[in-house]
Amino acid sequence: MRRIRSLLGVLVAGACATAVLPGVALAAPTAPYTVLTVDVGDAYGKPVKQSGVHDGTNSTVTGRAYGTGGLSMGVSGLPGGSTIAMWITPPVGRSFTAGQTYQTSGSSNATHAGLDMSSGSTGCNGAYSYGSLTVREIRYDAGTGAATAFAGAYQFHCSPNAGAVTGELRWNSSLDYVGVVSSPAPVDFGRVAVGGTMPTATASFVVKGILSSTFDVARISGPNASSFSIVSNGCRGRTVTPGNYCQVLVAPKALRGGDHTANLELVDNSAYGKRVVPLKFTAYDTVIGMYYPLTPQRLLDTRTGLGPRGADQATELQVAGRGGVPASGAGSVVLNVTVTGPTASSFLTLYPSTESTPTASSINFPAGWLGSNNVTVKLGPDGKIMIYNRAGTTHVIVDVVGFYAASDTVKSSVGWGGHYLPVEPTRLIDTRPTGLVAGSSIDSYVDLGPASPHVKAVILNITAVQPTKSGYLSTSSGDGPALTTSTVNYSAGKVVPNLAFVRTGKCIACNDLPYTVPKFSIYTSQATNMVVDLVGVVDDGSLPDGLRFTPLSPTRIADSRSGLGTSGALGAGETRKITAPAVVTSTTEALAMNVTAVAPTRNTVITVWPADTDLAKPGVSNLNPAAGQVVSNAVLGGIGPQDAFNVHNLTGSVNLVADVVGRFYLYSGTASTTALAGRQPLAVRGTGVPG
Repeated sequence: MRRIRSLLGVLVAGACATAVLPGVALAAPTAPYTVLTVDVGDAYGKPVKQSGVHDGTNSTVTGRAYGTGGLSMGVSGLPGGSTIAMWITPPVGRSFTAGQTYQTSGSSNATHAGLDMSSGSTGCNGAYSYGSLTVREIRYDAGTGAATAFAGAYQFHCSPNAGAVTGELRWNSSLDYVGVVSSPAPVDFGRVAVGGTMPTATASFVVKGILSSTFDVARISGPNASSFSIVSNGCRGRTVTPGNYCQVLVAPKALRGGDHTANLELVDNSAYGKRVVPLKFTAYDTVIGMYYPLTPQRLLDTRTGLGPRGADQATELQVAGRGGVPASGAGSVVLNVTVTGPTASSFLTLYPSTESTPTASSINFPAGWLGSNNVTVKLGPDGKIMIYNRAGTTHVIVDVVGFYAASDTVKSSVGWGGHYLPVEPTRLIDTRPTGLVAGSSIDSYVDLGPASPHVKAVILNITAVQPTKSGYLSTSSGDGPALTTSTVNYSAGKVVPNLAFVRTGKCIACNDLPYTVPKFSIYTSQATNMVVDLVGVVDDGSLPDGLRFTPLSPTRIADSRSGLGTSGALGAGETRKITAPAVVTSTTEALAMNVTAVAPTRNTVITVWPADTDLAKPGVSNLNPAAGQVVSNAVLGGIGPQDAFNVHNLTGSVNLVADVVGRFYLYSGTASTTALAGRQPLAVRGTGVPG
């Protein structure tokens, strides 16, 4: 074998001296053929880096036969001066027989034919290479025993578990051949964001043989096959003549970070039976849709200079770049909006600055009302929002408590955010009947087991119950000085709820737990009772099954007064299912909504939870409207498999309105299963007062 290699070296060197004028169209080869086709497939460049049909029109192809019955072939004149060499020999003591397939190794022996390949300085260890050779035609010189013509198909592996280089070889042969070159190979999508918009790429299959190629089904194979998909197969069922091509469109599915590789296989009429094109991409995690809790800061107070907002008036408010919200990269913000001193029954609508006023409301109120509502609002491209007042005049106070990222630029400025995780709705605090005295605070912690150290914020439904005077509740992490912002603003004798995103502190030694747990504090300016329900948490981005947020322009999906989404007032003890197909996608898990109770006939309780599941009605409330009130509250409402949620009314009858401002989706980068199934809400192990 060593002698054959040295002789081939002389053969290839001589061939390199043959000049081929660039840009000159050469005639198609004619019989007898001296051709080597190479499909590198999933061999990833070893020993041959690039596929090709080498037939003398695009390179110099030479061959030589030896008295041992073997044959060598060389290809030169390739781009960059690279070369390809192949050696084949029959099993020791035997000759090749047409129509027989031989198992091969790097050198021949009694049971294996010899087959080896190299490209330039790249070769394989013959002790480990293996493959097969199917002989289609063989003619020998009776006097010398050397071959005079050869045709075959080969499959060559450089080492165990390595991919296959496949193709056809012809030397002085009259047999036609199939030859196809795929491009690009590999198909490399580069860096792809987990959960982002997936790019597509086209794999083209150009027929360069003498025979037409017939193509059929395409499939994805390999250990990461589920990380890719076939968008369309323009080759299936087609017979493509030489010089023409067909295409297959493929796309990545970035569900997890890291490197992903697989193969596109296209069935054809070649000896190998398929074309193989490697696919690859690197998936990376972004912060898009993550939540960033902030220490509450005031952005607007019309009582200090601007004056009350008038009827049918929209106020522009710059948000980006203020109160901890980055100047760029934030897609939406979570605000606490307070109304005080309205002269008429009205509502406020918050919406992106560049859009028209939508048919939706963010906070509803009667004349003379004092109250707040948690509002999530999409930012305009200029980082601004609009605040529209429908009737009368009113003062407006706006405090920012957090934001959702819309761009990865946020990561470079403020790091990683967190995911929203629903919990089993749990009552944490109920001060009835003793109540809290004016100027006092109540502290609490939440034990969520090993997940506790990863919690950055809690999401609470806080209700002030019959305060003695008008005042406010203010939430904080319990660390640092008292805040000057408010969370729930209340009038004397009223029942006023509000959803609150509360940035938490860490209680290191609460009740001797072996891990830190999130803590928070609530201050009241006046004597009142208070009910606090835990409905969710925000983690540090590491817990399984976290949800990310996509903001929407405010969209009304239900109004029982007009028959939108549901028809007629809800009666006492009635549960109503509301479907929201217009604002959900196949990955939507929950909706961010503003739910409004309109003039109940009795004091009542409104509860929202996913429909079409085995979940029972939670023992907590979302709204607690008094008779005749128009009361709004933000609700993070899970939806069931039919894109619907349940609403239950406790007593009397009440009309309901629901406006959607965004949706939550499961982030596959931390999903407990790539099938996006099997999620369970976090369970609360215990609560208490920090010791």
